[in-house]
Amino acid sequence: MSTFTNKVDFAVLFTVNKANPNGDPLSGNRPREDYEGHGEVSDVCIKRKIRNRLQDMGERIFVQSAERCDDGAKSLRERAEAVPEIKKAQKAKNADEYAKVACETWFDVRAFGQVFAFKSDSVSVGVRGPVSIMTAESISPVAISTMQITKSVNGDTSDTKSRDTMGSKSRVEFGLYLFKGSINHQLAEKTGFSDEDAEKVKQALISLFENDASSARPDGSMEVKTVYWWKHNCEMGQYSSAKVHRTLDIRTKDGVDTPSCFEDYIIETHDLEGLVPEVFEGK
Repeated sequence: MSTFTNKVDFAVLFTVNKANPNGDPLSGNRPREDYEGHGEVSDVCIKRKIRNRLQDMGERIFVQSAERCDDGAKSLRERAEAVPEIKKAQKAKNADEYAKVACETWFDVRAFGQVFAFKSDSVSVGVRGPVSIMTAESISPVAISTMQITKSVNGDTSDTKSRDTMGSKSRVEFGLYLFKGSINHQLAEKTGFSDEDAEKVKQALISLFENDASSARPDGSMEVKTVYWWKHNCEMGQYSSAKVHRTLDIRTKDGVDTPSCFEDYIIETHDLEGLVPEVFEGK
């Protein structure tokens, strides 16, 4: 079986154009932003999109969204117990075997990790995954606009209210977002994550928004522009992830106060000795 050789760091730049990349349920589904006005996309949201892309590639995924369920399982517990080896390990209270089988069975478990703790189970299992991803943040503050919308039909024949019901939807006018991540060699050894798996994660990042359209994110409104992929020359890496990620320098061009397109930015990488990133354009 193939193994994961050396540490990897990566960074992904993507644009949002008149779309809601990640709504905040506590703010009426407004696009997420921090206190300084920079847009945010949670790491959970990004991992969801990576899982979806991997599923499109034919990989088995444990944490599936309901509309993408491909095995008929109605819950995570049902999906886990459908694997005979896992059920056997559960009855034997063998947490190590449980984790081993789970990592072999599902790509996202051996990549991101998973906690298996279901009601009335005799064993709880925690798996730490080697792939870590940070929250995406826009390079500049984003402008968020809200438009009023109207529902012009009743949802039920017994509803005597007017058909016209007011609502609203919010979107980011334009934003260039960046998220960073890494793949840890030590944790990859424990879960069985391989170089082939890393290649599939890279392809998922390059095509992150394929087959991801919705009313909040129309096709073409979100686009991966560039993926930076640093593969170290040793297992633990020559440099820390923080130092590697800092080599990516992004700033607005002189005279641009409010960026409105990708071309309003200057993007440079400052190579570290012995470590040069592979650069891929998004699909």
